[in-house]
Amino acid sequence: MELNGLVLDYGGVMTDPGEAIDPGGEFPMASVVRRARHAGIRTALLSNADTGPEWPDRSELFDVIVLSGVVGMAKPDVEIYRLTARKLGVAPYTCVFVDDLRSNVSGAVATGMVGVHHSSISATIAELEILFPVLARC
Repeated sequence: MELNGLVLDYGGVMTDPGEAIDPGGEFPMASVVRRARHAGIRTALLSNADTGPEWPDRSELFDVIVLSGVVGMAKPDVEIYRLTARKLGVAPYTCVFVDDLRSNVSGAVATGMVGVHHSSISATIAELEILFPVLARC
């Protein structure tokens, strides 16, 4: 099975400053998402927020943005993960979902996604590089 989708939570994952401050002011996971997208991995932001983050370059990072306030469902409802995979154009079982809340990871796993419980930037990046070997080579 080849994994070809990366779905990330916003608050707690994308906003984690990590162990070191980037001199460019970018959150560490943004560069990981950029590398993934450059490598051909489909990327999505999935958030229980009502509105989207105010990133000027979010279209550079994500193919799809799914917000609970817009679609009328929220994590950990399995339907929101299915919707996100469908919008990405990939099967749920080919996606990796990253969230800092274990219950949200469990919801994704219930749809067939591979779940990564985010606890630190370094641990999440290490796990993503194992799941997506192309990221380790970027």
